[in-house]
Amino acid sequence: MIIVTGATGQLGGAIVAQLLARVPANQIGVSVVDPAKATALAEQGVRVRRGDFADPASLADAFEGASQVLMVSTDTTGERAERMHTQAIEAAGKAGAKRILYTSHMGARPDSPFPPMPDHVATEEALQSCGVAFTSLRNGFYAANALRLLDQGLKSGEIYAPEDGKVAWTTHADLAEAAAIALGGERGLEGLTPPLTAAEALDFNDLAAIASEIAGRQIKRIVVSDARWRETLISHGAPDAQADLLVGIFQASRRGDFATVDPTLERLLGRPPQTMREVLTATLKQ
Repeated sequence: MIIVTGATGQLGGAIVAQLLARVPANQIGVSVVDPAKATALAEQGVRVRRGDFADPASLADAFEGASQVLMVSTDTTGERAERMHTQAIEAAGKAGAKRILYTSHMGARPDSPFPPMPDHVATEEALQSCGVAFTSLRNGFYAANALRLLDQGLKSGEIYAPEDGKVAWTTHADLAEAAAIALGGERGLEGLTPPLTAAEALDFNDLAAIASEIAGRQIKRIVVSDARWRETLISHGAPDAQADLLVGIFQASRRGDFATVDPTLERLLGRPPQTMREVLTATLKQ
C-alpha cells in the first residue's frame, strides 16, 4: 500500500488525485491530522487514518501495511520540523516500508537564510541514515507562492518587494504528477533528485513585464529594502517569525539558491512543465 501524508493539503491532495488515476483506490492510504477533512477520499475507497508527525503512536497505525510512504514536509520550521520529520521516517521504517519519499526543495542549503531550507537538509540527512531506500524530491519553488507574493501588486499595479533573484517557479500540479510517477517506480529518482523545475527562472521584473503584457496595463516593479518590507508585513498583522521567513525568500533568491533549471521534470512528465506565463494568464483572466 502507498501511504501519502498531508493528503488534505494542496500538494498532498494533488498527489493522491494523481495516484487515483494510476492505481486502485484500495492500494492507497492517507495519513492526515484530521480524518474528517478526508471524507471525500474515504468515499472513493482510499484508506483514511489519523496520523500526526508530532504523535509517533498515531503514525504506527497510519503507516500500517505501507510498501511506500510519501512524506509531505510539515509547515513548521526549525527543531520542531526536524524532530517531526525524523519521527515520521522512523515510523515508516518500523511499519516495514521499503521506500520513503519526501517532498524537499531545490534550495535546500544548511546556510540558507530561508528557514525551511536547513530543515530539508536535516531531513535528507536523516533519510540517508535510516536504512530504508529513499527519494528526496527536490521540488522547484511553488508558483503559488509567487502569486501570493504578487497578489496585491497585481491588483494595484505596483509590486513592492525587496531585491530578488531568478527563481524556477514550478506548479503544484506538475510536482504532484512527478511524485505520483516516482511512486510508480521511476528509475533515476533514487536518493537526492536533481531539481524538479519548470524550464525557466524568472525574477519579479520578469513577472511584472509578463503580467503587464497579459493584463494590458502597466504593472510596476518597485524595489524596497528588506527592513522596510518587513515593517510593512508586520504593520499588516504578520507575526515576526512569518515576516522573517518571507524576507528570507528574497535573501536566498538573491544568492541564486532557486535559479537552477533542470530537464528532469520535463522528462518525467513527457511534456513541458507549466510556465509562469500560463499561471499568470489563468490568474489575471479570472
